[in-house]
Amino acid sequence: MSRLPSLQIDLANIQDAPQLHALLRDALDFPHWYGCNWDAFWDAISALVEMPEQLVFEHWPGFAERLPREARMIQECLERLKQLYPEQACQTHYR
Repeated sequence: MSRLPSLQIDLANIQDAPQLHALLRDALDFPHWYGCNWDAFWDAISALVEMPEQLVFEHWPGFAERLPREARMIQECLERLKQLYPEQACQTHYR
């Protein structure tokens, strides 16, 4: 299976962690049993799904202001993926 060249995720309307995890689940095509927490996010991106070549988070500054912990966790997980599994990692843009 070939990787998507690019995927955009719009964070403009995300107000809480459950909304965020539902958006990530749907956008990244996680399994229906995705646990909607950061450990489950890590498991999904590192072993369950094929990440796109580029991942673009739209409306990042406002999102990061509203949900700083979640913003930090996304960045940490994606950076960890790049370090541990560079062939699976995506180029990430925060706009």
